[in-house]
Amino acid sequence: MASTLKPILFLLLSFHIFSLVSSHQHHPLDSLTPSEFTLVRTIVNKTYPSSKLNITFQYIGLDEPDKPIIFSWLSNPKSKPPPRRAFVIARLNKQSHEIIVDLSTRVIVSDKVYHGHGYPLLTLDEQFAAIELPQTYEPFIKSIKKRGLNLSEVVCSTFTVGWFGELKSKRVLKLLCFYIDGTVNLYARPVEGITLVVDLDEMKIVEYNDRLIVPVPKAEGTEYRESKQKPPFGPRLHGAALVQPDGPGFKIDGHTVSWVNWKFHLGFDVRAGPIISLASIYDLEKQKYRQVLYRGFISELFVPYMDPTEEWYYKTFFDSGEFGFGQSAVSLKPLADCPTNAVFLDAYYASSDGTPVKISNAFCIFENHAGNIMWRHTETSIPEEVIREVRPDVSLVVRMVATVGNYDYIIDWEFKPSGSIKLGIGLTGILEMKGVIYTHTNQIKENVHGTLLAENTIGVYHDHFLTYYLDLDVDGEDNSFVKNNLETIKVTNHSSPRKSYWTVVSEIAKTESDAQIQFGLKPAELVVVNPNKKTKVGNNVGYRLIPGSATRPLLSYNDYPQIRGAFTNNDVWVTPYNKSEKWAGGLYVDQSQGDDTLAVWSLRNRKIENKDIVLWYTTGFHHVPCQEDFPVMPTLSGGFELRPTNFFNSNPVLKTRPPNLVRWPNCTNKP
Repeated sequence: MASTLKPILFLLLSFHIFSLVSSHQHHPLDSLTPSEFTLVRTIVNKTYPSSKLNITFQYIGLDEPDKPIIFSWLSNPKSKPPPRRAFVIARLNKQSHEIIVDLSTRVIVSDKVYHGHGYPLLTLDEQFAAIELPQTYEPFIKSIKKRGLNLSEVVCSTFTVGWFGELKSKRVLKLLCFYIDGTVNLYARPVEGITLVVDLDEMKIVEYNDRLIVPVPKAEGTEYRESKQKPPFGPRLHGAALVQPDGPGFKIDGHTVSWVNWKFHLGFDVRAGPIISLASIYDLEKQKYRQVLYRGFISELFVPYMDPTEEWYYKTFFDSGEFGFGQSAVSLKPLADCPTNAVFLDAYYASSDGTPVKISNAFCIFENHAGNIMWRHTETSIPEEVIREVRPDVSLVVRMVATVGNYDYIIDWEFKPSGSIKLGIGLTGILEMKGVIYTHTNQIKENVHGTLLAENTIGVYHDHFLTYYLDLDVDGEDNSFVKNNLETIKVTNHSSPRKSYWTVVSEIAKTESDAQIQFGLKPAELVVVNPNKKTKVGNNVGYRLIPGSATRPLLSYNDYPQIRGAFTNNDVWVTPYNKSEKWAGGLYVDQSQGDDTLAVWSLRNRKIENKDIVLWYTTGFHHVPCQEDFPVMPTLSGGFELRPTNFFNSNPVLKTRPPNLVRWPNCTNKP
């Protein structure tokens, strides 16, 4: 049956890839197109002729219109859209220029030089150029020969240098190298002891250090390609076919996705990756769409490693602000990264010379039929009657995978008919590994800052902190943040046989400091409410944050990496909406000094009650590597949920009809 089904599935899928995306005028929040990137490049290069000046484009993204302008256009979508503008960060004469280009009038609206701390996003082009330098650098060649290694089998990778109290710095990064003889799993075979420093503005090696020689871990057992595996093999997984004879249950109009009772806009940014905007849900009772989320994306990903030695102490990465989640997106593999019923979309960003780069199949969108239950109840208390009502759950998933060096991050936005939005993150790929002299744990007499995974191989302890930007507009822009504290009440007046119970004591956060939450200190439900809208029985409509596991930073607050990553000091922050406050770690993250972060903005302690507010939430993992993570790591999953709380007058999926049963010849479905 599977062999005859496959052509039908591909036929259906191919047809709907073409039929789902319709022609449309530009939505004001649409990502920049290839032609717009080219136009930006032309306009900027005309102002700064490349024949005389070496200009590089570190960031080109949509300069989205102000929020009131978006809402004004939404109220009359047939009107002329607001002007399209691009925000550009370019390097010119060792300075960072912030340029706004009006694509409608084809002029530069503003151009100012940044004089603060830190540097912009690293481009892939300059990283590729940097890793080629060691191949012709004589001291490096001698070090490789001294180790008895073949230079042609050595590859290098780029590492940001962080900040450790320096007053001034140059735009540099470090190179560490790996040996690929016998494997493509380069991170499993580090060439320890060699560190190169590259000046990116000069594009030359400016420092070199060969400090120690450690055995290079063996290639044996590190291969992960299916074609290279040898018997005995593991269990074979049985396939499952998902058939949608009428095609996907969602529609894509340009970048706007409509599915069941949801409607939202999907964008892409070279730094953030996927951006979900204007998410609203249809209320059957009110017969209209209601606002939920104006804009949401991963603002920053902080990954500090816990090895303080010379070759490792600086490994405290900011994967979004330094390397770019968007430009790290990889093409998704049909039938593996995404199921058979997925529809794929491409994405584009600008290279360092401004030309557009296409990422094929950057996104997949699919309906998830996972066998979950939407709701159910069995009633046996009624005499001579058994009532069994069950509704199967189906959700819509938007997926992207970003491979930042060794790690692969699976980013999911999952929309449920019940009104919930589940945000999932999966960690897989290759661990960051350190070469050591040890082959067995009984040889270790010191703190090696990790787990011995294989001979001569340590998986170093580290963290992953993902900070999400969530501009919730719950049934309107003006919202409040409410802490529903769960407090124990002791019964002291003998009014009940009970000695205690708990109750809810609500607290409205009036300023930013009131809304800073560290989980584990006090049980509470956290709700963004619209105090101007109430249900029939008088409750404020709202959306609740259901957090993932509590993972707080363990670094001291005065440690340099934590100063830069101070936005992780709290699990939750709430700020008044400010278009310029998008990046939790600041606009210029590479070698930043922590003076432009969410933690600094919040020191103003602005009012947030009944205002247009933004919820910032950090979810994370403390990662103690284990041998099962080697040579490639099974996916470690986490996430959180935004769930309607008194948003509807009753269960919004009470009247949801289950999917139609699909019957195929020679297939049976026994009850």
